[in-house]
Amino acid sequence: MIEPADILRYALLVLQYAIMVYFIGICSFYLILFVLSFNKMRKERGLHQVEPYKKMKKSSFTPPLSIIVPAYNEEAGVIGTILSLVTGNGRLDYPQYEVIVVNDGSKDRTLEIVIERFKMTPVKDKVYLKRNGIETKPIRNVYHSEIYPQIILIDKANGGKADALNAGINIAKYPYFASIDGDTVLDPDSFLKVMKPIVENADEEILAVGGNVLIANGNKAEQGRVTETKISRNPLVIMQSIEYMRAFLMGRIGLSRRNLLLVISGAFGVFRTSRVIQAGGYKVDTVGEDMELVVRLHRMNLEQGWGARIEYVADPVCYTEAPESLKYLRRQRDRWHRGLFESLWTHRRMMMNPKYRMIGLVAMPFYFLVEFLGPLVEFFGYTSLLVDFIIGRVYLEYALMLFCLMVVYGSFLSIGAVLIEEWRLGKYQRVSDLNWLLLYAISEAFWYRPLLTVWRVWATIILLLGRKQGWGEMKRKGVSA
Repeated sequence: MIEPADILRYALLVLQYAIMVYFIGICSFYLILFVLSFNKMRKERGLHQVEPYKKMKKSSFTPPLSIIVPAYNEEAGVIGTILSLVTGNGRLDYPQYEVIVVNDGSKDRTLEIVIERFKMTPVKDKVYLKRNGIETKPIRNVYHSEIYPQIILIDKANGGKADALNAGINIAKYPYFASIDGDTVLDPDSFLKVMKPIVENADEEILAVGGNVLIANGNKAEQGRVTETKISRNPLVIMQSIEYMRAFLMGRIGLSRRNLLLVISGAFGVFRTSRVIQAGGYKVDTVGEDMELVVRLHRMNLEQGWGARIEYVADPVCYTEAPESLKYLRRQRDRWHRGLFESLWTHRRMMMNPKYRMIGLVAMPFYFLVEFLGPLVEFFGYTSLLVDFIIGRVYLEYALMLFCLMVVYGSFLSIGAVLIEEWRLGKYQRVSDLNWLLLYAISEAFWYRPLLTVWRVWATIILLLGRKQGWGEMKRKGVSA
C-alpha cells in the first residue's frame, strides 16, 4: 500500500521536474532573444552618431510631432521635462513639434509652477478641445505659453493617466504623437532617432515606436538635460538600472524584430495619431493603459488588414526617475503586474488563436506564461526546496539545477545587458560605476529577484481575490530643475 508520505514525495518530484523544464525553456528563449538583440545592435553600433539623423531634421519626409506630457503631482520634475523639450543646449532637436502638458487634477503645485515658469495665458476659444472626439473628464482651462508658442497646457479634472493622454490626443494636430512621463528627461536627438523607422519605411505603416529608457537617479542634470551619467549608490536604484537595460536592450529588441512587441513604455513612445483615435484612445479603466493600447493596435492591425508594424529603437534615450524605497518600488511593481494581467485578460481571445498569427501564437503566450506566471512558478520552486528540507529529503541535483537556472535567468543575462549597453553607448565615464553595475548584476538572483517574486505573487493573489486598487501615488525628488 502506498503511504501518503510517498504520494507527497512523488508529487513533489513531478512538480520539481516540471519547474526545471519550465525554467530551461525560459532560459533558452531569453538566450535566443539575447543573441537576436546582440546581432542587431552589432550591425547598428555607432549609427546614433552618424550624419543621417542630421539629414532627417532637414527632410520634408520627417512628420511633425505632438508631444503629450501627462502630469499628476509632478511638481518636482515637470519643469525639467518641459525644459528638456524647449530650451537651451538641451532643446529637443526636431524640426516641428508641439508640447501638450496635461495637468490631471494635481493636488500639489504642478499647475501653478508650469503657469509661472512658462508664462501661460488662458485660451478663450475652446472649440477644438474635442476635435478628435475621445470622451474625457471635464476640461477646466487651456493655456498657451507667451514665451514658447509650441507649449499648450490643459488643466482638467482628475481622471488618471489614460484620461489625461486622451485629453492631449483630442487637441493634437500632428500625424504622430509621443507620450512621455512628467518626470522624464530626453536626450536632444531622441525624437529624431525614434522617428527614424517611420521616415525610412514610407511604404510600410508604422503604428508605434518605442525608445530606450534609462534610470535618471544619480545622474547630473541641468536645465532639463543630463550632463553626466552616473549611477546612484542606492542598491534598489542600481538594480532597477540593470533591470531596465535587460528589459529594453534585450527583450524588446528581440521581440520587435518579429513584430511581437506588446509593450511600449509610457515614459517614451510614439504613436500614429489617426490609428489611436480609430482605436478609441487609451482605455481608462486599467492601470496598464500603455500595454493595453499596443495589444489593441496589434489586434486591429490583424483584424482589419492594415499591414502595419510596431517597432522598437534602442538608440533614442530618455531618463526617468525610479523609486528609491521599498514602499514605492512595491507599489510600482504591483501596478505593472496588475496592468499586465488586465491587458492579457481584456484581449484573451487572441491567446493561441491562429487568426492573430504570431501575436496570438507566440507573443501572448510568452507574456502570459513567462511574464505573468513566471513569478508563481519561481515561488513554487523556492517553496519546494523548503518542503524538501522540512521533510528531510533534499534532492541535491534539483537544488543545484534550480540554482544554476536562477543565476542564468537573472544574473548572467543582466551582466550581458550591462556589458552590451556600455559597449554600445559608452555612457559611464568612471570605471567604478561599471564595476558597481556588474557586482550588483551578479547578486540579483540572491536578493532582488526573490523580492520581486514575492511582491508579484502577492499581487496575483490580490487579483484572484478580486480586490480593486488604483494607481497609487509615487514620491518624486525630480530629475532636474
